[in-house]
Amino acid sequence: MNKAPKDRYNAVWLIFFMLGIGTLLPWNFFMTATMYFTDRLGDPTTIPQDCVPHVTASTPTVSDVGNDSNFTDCVALIPARNNLQNKFNNVMTLCAMLPLLIFTYLNSFLQRWISPNVRIAGSLVAIFLFFLLTVIFVKIPFSPITFFTVTMIKIIFINSFGAILQGSLFGLAALFPASYTTPIMSGQGLAGTFAAFSMICALASGSSLADSAFGYFITACVVILLALMSYFLLHKMEFYQYYTIVNLNENNAELQDKKDLLSSGQNTVESASHPRKKPSVIAILKKMWVLALSVCFVFTVTIGIFPSVTADVKSTIAGDSAWATYFIPVSCFLLFNIFDWAGRSITALFMWPGKDSKLLPLLIVLRVVFLPLFMLCNVQPRKFLPVLLAHDAWYICIMILFAVSNGYLASLCMCFGPKKVDVHESEAAGSIMAFFLSLGLALGAGFSFLLRILV
Repeated sequence: MNKAPKDRYNAVWLIFFMLGIGTLLPWNFFMTATMYFTDRLGDPTTIPQDCVPHVTASTPTVSDVGNDSNFTDCVALIPARNNLQNKFNNVMTLCAMLPLLIFTYLNSFLQRWISPNVRIAGSLVAIFLFFLLTVIFVKIPFSPITFFTVTMIKIIFINSFGAILQGSLFGLAALFPASYTTPIMSGQGLAGTFAAFSMICALASGSSLADSAFGYFITACVVILLALMSYFLLHKMEFYQYYTIVNLNENNAELQDKKDLLSSGQNTVESASHPRKKPSVIAILKKMWVLALSVCFVFTVTIGIFPSVTADVKSTIAGDSAWATYFIPVSCFLLFNIFDWAGRSITALFMWPGKDSKLLPLLIVLRVVFLPLFMLCNVQPRKFLPVLLAHDAWYICIMILFAVSNGYLASLCMCFGPKKVDVHESEAAGSIMAFFLSLGLALGAGFSFLLRILV
């Protein structure tokens, strides 16, 4: 077998990074405009058009769970929220999480019949079209019920295609060396960081809801187009062709069988009479179930506490200063996204512990300590637990460790999972790992309601 070519200028790595951004940046920007959507659901004759932006930006390697609100109440007096406004966030979360989980699961089977090119490029085109519609709808008046229905339909389709895109990308990256899953994870982390920073800028500028939303959706469209062009450019690179075409070509199937047999200790002559079958999901899962459950547990813990509990922490030192306004946007969302991104990116430098180490799942289980630590911070309102870690510094330090461990350990799991199986099973393994990541998000979303009640 020919020696693998070099990734010149790290071009393939950088394109995977761009595609990683493209998987989550659209949804992050969609989530930051939550107040815009709820504003459109109110009575346009009584609700002010311009509100003061407030606290939150979502992340959605880890933010697919939704927030209560992304802005404070308007400066002017606003009538009581109607039924559509009250249930918008809950219905949006449901419409986001169910398609994400279902289509990530279906992608494990779709990859047998639909090529990665169709799944990845097709998903990017579909997401772009739905965001383009969202941009147009900013300028078109709708009745509240019509706008509610149209928005939920868009959320369902965006997350359905987003799930196929994410699962297909992890499956594609699994064909490459383990380090090539890192740029996808890192790109997703940067997507959240960029969205959080954009939200802070909107908070400082006092932009109107409609103008901010229009800018968010236009930016998302541009990023999706860049990701799509990057993906087409990827196919022209020798390094990419080696791992996806040459290395997995049917003409080289015998060589690949020999490579698999060397690792399993079987006789190569014996395989000649036993043609290789399509990989079984159950058989693959038996080889990497520890890492699959590990990445699921990472995100169950993370989404269980963030942002349902962490976004309700109040500063104890701000008083009437501007820090009271910026405390959660900076200390919660921006810090989490920056250090989550850092944790994901560290795996490009080293990967410890190894894929067979028992220390890795142990470290992941130990992250449950962050749950009581955050719950003992100054979360308001609260009913049951005392405040033992009141100072802002406690909260900030806990958040940094929480974010770094989330990014680093999740990225390790996603890198190592496909390397626990034979090479011809790698793409399916990557898709399965993406499903368990989504399962962790869904479980964390449900768990978050219980944790918030217990504070």
